[in-house]
Amino acid sequence: MARQTLLIDADDTLWENNIFFEKTIEGFITQLEHLGYTREYVRHILNETERRNIRQHGYGVRSFRRSLEDTYLKLAGNSARRDIVKEIERMALELENTPPHILEGVPETLVYLAKHHRLILLTKGEAAEQAAKVERSGLQSYFESIEIVMEKDAATYQKIIDQFKIVKSHGWMIGNSPRSDINPALQTGLNAVFIPHSATWELEKSELESGAGKLLILSAFRELRGHF
Repeated sequence: MARQTLLIDADDTLWENNIFFEKTIEGFITQLEHLGYTREYVRHILNETERRNIRQHGYGVRSFRRSLEDTYLKLAGNSARRDIVKEIERMALELENTPPHILEGVPETLVYLAKHHRLILLTKGEAAEQAAKVERSGLQSYFESIEIVMEKDAATYQKIIDQFKIVKSHGWMIGNSPRSDINPALQTGLNAVFIPHSATWELEKSELESGAGKLLILSAFRELRGHF
C-alpha cells in the first residue's frame, strides 16, 4: 500500500476513557437516590445538561463536573447539600487524575503503522487535559503531530486536510465515534475506519452516514495491520 496519512482518535480508540466517566456517573446517581428520582430520569437530565454546557464550555472533566453540579442543584432545589457538592468535586478530581489505560494491541500496532504511514493524533477536548493524557500515555512518539481541537466537525477536518496537505484518497480518520470521527471525515472526502467501542459516550453515537470516501469497519485496533 502507498504511504497513507492516518488521523487517529485518542479517547476510547487508543485508551479507555468513557468507562471512567460512566463509573463516576453511577456514583453520582447513587448519591442522589435520596431525592426520589429514578436513575433513568437523573441520567436524562444529566445528558441534557451536558449537551447545553458543551456548547458553552466545551469538553473535558471541568465541563463534566459543572454538568454534575448543575444537575444536582436543579434536582435538589432548596434541599441541596454542601457535602454532596464537595463529593462531586472529589469524584471529578479522581476522574481527572485517572491515568490512561491503553487498549490492548495499541502500542505494537502503532509501532507497525508508524513505519509505513504518517500518523497524526487528532483528539478533541480541553487542551491542557488532553495534552496531559497524551503525555502520560507514552504514545506521542509515534505521531508526527498532536492536534487537539475544540470540536471534530467537517470544518475541522477540512482545516486539517489543508494544514497537512493531505491527499484525500490517501487520508483516513480512525476512531470509535460516528458523530465526531467517522461521519464528518467522510463528509470532507476522507476515508474512515470505524472501530466501535462498547462504552462509547451516548452523546457521540449516531447513525453511520455515507460519504465520498471509503468506510472500513473493524472490531479491534490491532486489525489495522491487516489493512495498512
